[in-house]
Amino acid sequence: MDGGVAAEPRDTSAPAERSGDDSFDAWVAARSPALLRFAFVLTGNQQSAEDALAGALATAYERWNRVSGMGDRDAYVRRVLVNTHISWWRRFRRREVSVADVRADPRDIGGHAPDPAHRVSDVDLVRRLCATLPPRQRAAVVLRFYEDLSYAEIAGLLDCPETTVRSYVHRALGSLRTLIEAQDQEDGHA
Repeated sequence: MDGGVAAEPRDTSAPAERSGDDSFDAWVAARSPALLRFAFVLTGNQQSAEDALAGALATAYERWNRVSGMGDRDAYVRRVLVNTHISWWRRFRRREVSVADVRADPRDIGGHAPDPAHRVSDVDLVRRLCATLPPRQRAAVVLRFYEDLSYAEIAGLLDCPETTVRSYVHRALGSLRTLIEAQDQEDGHA
């Protein structure tokens, strides 16, 4: 009888642990592509996005008992991603090297079918322009326009007042507008 009692807790706990792991694994399998896209837009490159997502998922796994009960697990991981990226940026911002000026490709508007490469170059241009923004402004713009979150939701993720988020977005859009206008003038589109 003692052998049965000793075996029961081991058998009972092992499936519970596996079901928790399976639940986490299933969630990661379902949500990691979208979270990786978010991390890529946030960080500006694939390697940093993968590193940030791995760290955020490790944090979520460590706290899975609490996180699994949350209504929006993605929001928790996005907040961890944003905070991780801002912390990284603060630590290493002096080590980064500036990227060459962004140049837009000239467009052929002569009635021809649009070249799909232009869309790719537009996406790349937006990504590179966003990379010039300060981290909190970039996070606010990405969360607002890429993730389509409300200002209140962004304020919760960035842990700041909603008015501050609106200011971040306003300033970021102003900076992007200035960069695009300067780019157009250099290209002779003014």
